[in-house]
Amino acid sequence: MTDTVLFDNAALEHALVQMSKSMADAEVYLVGIHSGGAKVANAIQQQLEASGVKVHRGNLDISFYRDDLDTIGPNPEVRPSELPFDVSGKHIWLIDDVLYTGRTIRAGMDELFDYGRPASIKLAVLVDRGGRQLPIKADCVGLEHAAPGDCSVKLITDGSWHIEQRQVK
Repeated sequence: MTDTVLFDNAALEHALVQMSKSMADAEVYLVGIHSGGAKVANAIQQQLEASGVKVHRGNLDISFYRDDLDTIGPNPEVRPSELPFDVSGKHIWLIDDVLYTGRTIRAGMDELFDYGRPASIKLAVLVDRGGRQLPIKADCVGLEHAAPGDCSVKLITDGSWHIEQRQVK
């Protein structure tokens, strides 16, 4: 089975610059979803801070908020969630790498509300691949690609960044 590179490093860098421009404000609260969303949030944070924006950063591990926890195996890789600021009353940007069914985002919002009640939550994703199962739509999208349901779309960050599509069995 071969992997197809959908977007190369240059395309992703351009998308990240455009995303950060659309998110720029005097003060920004970014929360990345482990693991790909955290990497995207780090890149956006660097862009925003380079332009003088004050950024507050956090990460969520949604492992125990997933609705398919019983199907992902007995020992899911769990990382600590880190929210070093009070989310109550804040306008939060929830960040993920690839938006597909919407279930990951729903789990992220569920966990975020366990930390407080934000004034609002906006969603930013590096790639929207379509195929929603829940009524979730990103407010900020870097790139779009309509992927077939029998394929996975994944952010690869080994050296240079790229997005791959792989046929799944």
